[in-house]
Amino acid sequence: MKNNKKILFTIFFLSLFAVSCNDFLDELPDNRTEVDNQNKIRKLLVSAYPSTGEDVVAEMSSDNFQDLGDTNPDWERVHKQMVYWEDVTETDNDGPDSVWEGCYGAIAAANQALEGINSVGDVDFSAERGEALITRAYAHFILVNVFSKHYNEQTSDSDLGIPYLEAPEISLNPQYERGTVKDVYEKINKDIEEALPLIRDDIYDVPKYHFTSKAAYAFAARFNLYYQNWEKARTYASVVLTQNPLSVLRDWAAQGLVNRDQDPLTNAYINDNSSLLNVTSASNAGLIFGPYRVVTRFNHTRNIADTETMYAPLPFGNVSSANYNYRPSNYSASNFDKVVYFKMPYLFEYTDAVAKIGFRRTVYVPFTTDETLLVRAEANVMLKQYGDAINDLNTWTRNFFRNSETTVADVNTFYDGLAYSSEDVPNQKKTLAPKFTIEAGTQENMIHYTLQCRRILTIHEGLRWFDIKRYGITVPRYKSDLVGNISVVDVLKADDARKAIQLPKDVISAGLTPNPR
Repeated sequence: MKNNKKILFTIFFLSLFAVSCNDFLDELPDNRTEVDNQNKIRKLLVSAYPSTGEDVVAEMSSDNFQDLGDTNPDWERVHKQMVYWEDVTETDNDGPDSVWEGCYGAIAAANQALEGINSVGDVDFSAERGEALITRAYAHFILVNVFSKHYNEQTSDSDLGIPYLEAPEISLNPQYERGTVKDVYEKINKDIEEALPLIRDDIYDVPKYHFTSKAAYAFAARFNLYYQNWEKARTYASVVLTQNPLSVLRDWAAQGLVNRDQDPLTNAYINDNSSLLNVTSASNAGLIFGPYRVVTRFNHTRNIADTETMYAPLPFGNVSSANYNYRPSNYSASNFDKVVYFKMPYLFEYTDAVAKIGFRRTVYVPFTTDETLLVRAEANVMLKQYGDAINDLNTWTRNFFRNSETTVADVNTFYDGLAYSSEDVPNQKKTLAPKFTIEAGTQENMIHYTLQCRRILTIHEGLRWFDIKRYGITVPRYKSDLVGNISVVDVLKADDARKAIQLPKDVISAGLTPNPR
C-alpha cells in the first residue's frame, strides 16, 4: 500500500518531485485528462477527499495516549515518534507523510475540477463548483491545523502556514512558499463562503461520501470556532441542528443495543444519519482503535479513562460504564490495555484473494451532529450565553449518558472544587493558556466542561489534539514500567513548537521551510 501511496505522492506534491498534474489525472477514476463534461467532473470530485485521515497522527499526539513501556512488543518506530512529538522519519499509512500527500492529492483533484468547470462555458456547474471549493478548503484546513501552529490573532500573521494551491500545476519544478497561518485561514474562509450557497445534495449518488449541505455547514461551524468567529460558528451550527437538535443527534441508546462486536457497531456508527460525512482511508485505525494487539504499547488505557476521560467524574456525578447509553469496550491482558469506542471499521481490500494480500482500510466520520452541537455550546460559552450553552450540553449529555442533566451552578461548584490537573495527580481540569481571553469563574468552568464533553465524544478521532492546540494545554507523556509504576518522561508545554507537527522529510528535502524546533 505504501508503494501505491508513495507513487501518488510522487505524482502529486506536486512536482516538488518534478511530475506534472497531467500525470496525476491519469490516475483518477475516469482515466482521462480532459475534464470537459459534467459526468467527468463529478467523477473527478470523488478524488477530492483526502485518501488518508489525520485522526491517528492527532490522537497519538494528544493526551488520550499513554506509553505502556519498552517491553510491550506491539509498536513500530513511527508510533513512538508520533507519541513523543518527534520529527517523524518513518513512512506509514497513518503517518504525517500520508496525511500530507492525501490532502494535496485531494486538492489537486478539486483544482482540476475547477479548471474543467471554468473551461466548459455556459453549462451550470454551480453545485460541482461548490463541492470542489469546499473539498479544497477542507483539505487545506486539515493541513494547516496539523502542520502549523493553531490560528490566533496575536501571531498568525507571522506563523508558518502551508502552501495554499488554487490552480492545477502545469510546470515541472514550481517553487512554493508556506505563507502564514492567517493567509491560509483567510483563503479557507473565502472558499467556504463561496461554496455554501452552491452545494446541492441531489447531485450525489451516495450523499454520505460527499459534502452535503449539512456536512458543509458543520465544517463551516468548526472552522469558524477555530477562527474565533463565535457568532458565525453558532449560526452555522444551528443550520445543521435545526429547531430540535435532539431529533438529529445519534440515538446512542439504540446503538448501544447493537451486537457488541466491532463490525456491527462500526457499521451502525458510520451509517447513522447523525454521521454527516464518511471518508474512506488507507489506514490501520480500525486495528489501533479496535480489539487487536496492534500498537498496544501506545493507546488509550484504563488509567487515562479512569482519571481523565471515560470514567472521570463530571458535574452531574460519578461516571462508570453503567452511565453510558453506548458504553466503551475495555480490554485488559498482558501487554494489552485499551479502552475503545467502536467507531472505525477494520476493512481489508483484497488485491489478490488467493494470495490474501491487499490494503488495510477504514471509514472515518469527520463531522457529526453531536460534535456540531458541542461546537455551538462552546461558541455560546465564548459569547457568555451560558443558558444556551448549558441547554446544548444537557441535550447532548441526556442523549449520551443516563441521569446526566446539570446546571451552570453545578458546573461552577464542580470545577471550583477541583484542583487543576498536575503531573502527579492528573484529572480532567487542565490549565488553559489560549491566545484569546477567558474570564475566570463561570466562563472558564463552562469551557472546562465543554472540552471534557468534546474529549469523550471524539475519542479516537484526533479532535482532542486540536483542542489542546487551541487552548494551550500542557501534555505530560506518561509511561509505565514493568511493575506498573507510572512516570512522566516528556512534557509538551503550552506554546511548544512541537505542536506544529514537522513536515515530511521529503518535502523539506525538496526545499519547503521546515517547522522550527
